[in-house]
Amino acid sequence: MHGDQATIRKILTELGDTWAVVGLSSNEERPAYGVAAVLKRYGKRVVPVHPKAETVHGEKGYASLADIPFEVDVVDVFVNSDLAGSVADEAVAIGAKAVWYQLGVIDEAACGRTRAAGLDMVMDRCPAIEIPRLG
Repeated sequence: MHGDQATIRKILTELGDTWAVVGLSSNEERPAYGVAAVLKRYGKRVVPVHPKAETVHGEKGYASLADIPFEVDVVDVFVNSDLAGSVADEAVAIGAKAVWYQLGVIDEAACGRTRAAGLDMVMDRCPAIEIPRLG
């Protein structure tokens, strides 16, 4: 199961409000930009993680998860599936509580590793779609 409702609810409501969004840049045409705006509207702190390390939605960006100098609760992943596994491994390494793979991002092996490390994980879902459904 890529994202049972109990896990989705837990990640969105219980695990904390600091979300690192990997693949978020200032490009308003990219899905990450719009999803980050929705997360902010629902009270999440959205931290951009992108090689350009741009400030997005008023939040300073970082080139990698390891560069973020504070605790991250959830790592939201907007990179291609072939790159997503290493991002999940980085999320484990920085002590995140959960990893969220966006729509179309699937890596079963990474999901297994991440869950084995004790993190919650959702794949192939969009938090901007799921969060309004929580009521």
